[in-house]
Amino acid sequence: QLQLVESGGGLVQPGGSLRLSCASSGFTLASYSIAWFRQAPGKEREGISCISRSYGATNYADSVKGRFSISRDNAKNVVYLQMNSLKPEDTAVYYCADSPASFCTITRVFGYDYWGKGTQVTVSS
Repeated sequence: QLQLVESGGGLVQPGGSLRLSCASSGFTLASYSIAWFRQAPGKEREGISCISRSYGATNYADSVKGRFSISRDNAKNVVYLQMNSLKPEDTAVYYCADSPASFCTITRVFGYDYWGKGTQVTVSS
């Protein structure tokens, strides 16, 4: 069964850090472009970062640029999202998703075929 599973969420104080993981059963993640999206209550799902199948090219939303970093560990078949300097507005459910496209995008959900169930990130003092 093809599946993506997110982990690493939790409660963190403003200014803190978390590292999210996106693992797969049934996929070799290195063969896909992988994106992280998030959705806060009452808001639309927002693309925040992605890493392309080709050349490992990365994209970031302006809201997280300079604070978040996406990376792959192909040996472990995991994609990470390192989140630093977290703010209360980063509070959301975070999802990873995969696309067969050579280059990723964070501007739309179309094209991402499989999604995980999400992991909750709460930034609060």
